[in-house]
Amino acid sequence: MADTSYDEFSYFHENVSEWDLHVAVPTVRRFFVSVDGLRQLSGLRWGDDEPEMALLHGGAQNAHTFDTVALALQRPLVALDLPGHGHSDASPFPASAIASHALDVARALEQLIIPPRPLVGMSLGGLTALLVAHDRPDLVSSLVLIDITPGVNADKARHITDFVNGPTSFEDFDALLARTIEHNPTRSVSSLRRGILHNALQRSDGTWVWRHQQHARSELTAPDAGDLWVKLSELTMPVTLLRAMSAGSVVDDADEAEFLARLPHATVVHVRDAGHSIQGDQPLELAALLNRFCFES
Repeated sequence: MADTSYDEFSYFHENVSEWDLHVAVPTVRRFFVSVDGLRQLSGLRWGDDEPEMALLHGGAQNAHTFDTVALALQRPLVALDLPGHGHSDASPFPASAIASHALDVARALEQLIIPPRPLVGMSLGGLTALLVAHDRPDLVSSLVLIDITPGVNADKARHITDFVNGPTSFEDFDALLARTIEHNPTRSVSSLRRGILHNALQRSDGTWVWRHQQHARSELTAPDAGDLWVKLSELTMPVTLLRAMSAGSVVDDADEAEFLARLPHATVVHVRDAGHSIQGDQPLELAALLNRFCFES
């Protein structure tokens, strides 16, 4: 049985070592903010100064997915747990309810940042960020989408949802780790182990469950998010698409072409040697791109 003792702030030295970063670990604190009087969103605040940007993770992930990126950036920022993920309370709606998520995120950002600030979203977090940028442009100075467009559908993301929708519980930590290694053969075991500890819980009977699966599934119908291609075309702030170019990406050539047709002044960057989770495969490249497109333009 693996040692599964857990302190979420005790692993940053592993990120630093794994990516050969020569940086000091800043102050990192977990926060909770109310979004509707009954529920809270949680996340991580990096640094003591006013946050310069906000990061939204993908489905079945959590704010810690950006740890190495935050360490490389060395900027004050916030990384949120989406509703029903990480330490955030669940939404009344399903996990894919991006319209509801966007409302929650906007309410959280009102309390966390001095707007407008760059907003970065990966996958599910990217579609949520797109809606925030469209509905609350006062909060968002620029938008970065990580390997996601409105054209991504269930077929394109099948390899991801097959993993996410796997067993609902595991007999022990090692079984959870083994399945994760099987589906992520290019990642180091230490990084996968760390990621699981951030993203799973051990229950009182000794079994393990993903944090995003600890909540009961909602039977409510998700609010209509509208035509996301149309909403993308209506954005007025700078928009960048970071497209992963290795196996595992969910964005194809047709998506990229439609993205630029809808938003001709947007920027598309191809990230080599990265699958869908660019923040995991190429975190230093991602940090450099965020510096470039969020702060140097």
